[in-house]
Amino acid sequence: MSASRLSSVAAGLRMATMRGRMTARCLLAGLSGVLCLLGGCAVLPTREAADKGPIPPEPVPLPEREAGMLPPRPTELSLRGLRPCGLLTERQRAGLGFDRDPLPGVEEGFDNAVTCSYRNSRAKVGARLALVTTEGMSVWTSDTAQVRATPVELGGFPALVIRTPGLRLACNVAVDTAEGQHLDVLYRDDGADRPATLDQLCSGARRVAGAAVRTLRESGGIRSPDSGN
Repeated sequence: MSASRLSSVAAGLRMATMRGRMTARCLLAGLSGVLCLLGGCAVLPTREAADKGPIPPEPVPLPEREAGMLPPRPTELSLRGLRPCGLLTERQRAGLGFDRDPLPGVEEGFDNAVTCSYRNSRAKVGARLALVTTEGMSVWTSDTAQVRATPVELGGFPALVIRTPGLRLACNVAVDTAEGQHLDVLYRDDGADRPATLDQLCSGARRVAGAAVRTLRESGGIRSPDSGN
C-alpha cells in the first residue's frame, strides 16, 4: 500500500471518528471496523463447556519486544467458515457487560471479513469482533503501519494491543490464530458522559479477545451451516 493511500485512509478514519461512525482500514492505518451497536442477531449455540467456564482473567502483558519475537502459536485455529456471533457465549457476554443482542456484519477494510458487534448500554462501550482470513497479524507491524503495537499473550496465542496515534476513544487487539489469519477485536467508547481512558479501553479489548480465544479453543459448534465443515 502506498504512503499516499495510507495518509488518505488515516485522514478518513479521523473524519469518521468525528462523525461518530467508526469506519477504518486496519491495514496499516490503525483502526478497523464499523461498529454497529443496535439491532440484533440471535447468538447460535456453542459447546456447553465454553458456557460453564469462568470468564478468563485479564492477560498479563509480555515484556516489550519486537513483533517478530512473539511466541509461536500453540496450535492453528482457522477462522474460515466460523460464525462471529458465536465467539462469545451468553455467559461470557454477561460477564463482559454486553446487554444488547449481537449484530452481525462485515468489515470492508479486510475484504468483507465477517464481524459481530456488541454493546454495553449502561457503560456505553461497545466491541466489534472481525474474523480476518485474508491477512495475518503482521499487517499491524509492517513498516508502513501507523500504529503502536504492544505484544501480549492471550490463551497461549501471540497477540498485539494496538493503539492508533491521535485516537483516544478506541483500542484494537489482534490475535494470531492461524497462518495468514487473525482475530481483530475493536473496543470503543460509545458516548459515555465520562469516557473510559485509552488504557481501560485496551484492557476491555483484551478481555473480549481472551474470551473469544477461549471459545475458539473449547467449542466446535460455531461454524456456519454452509461452511462445508
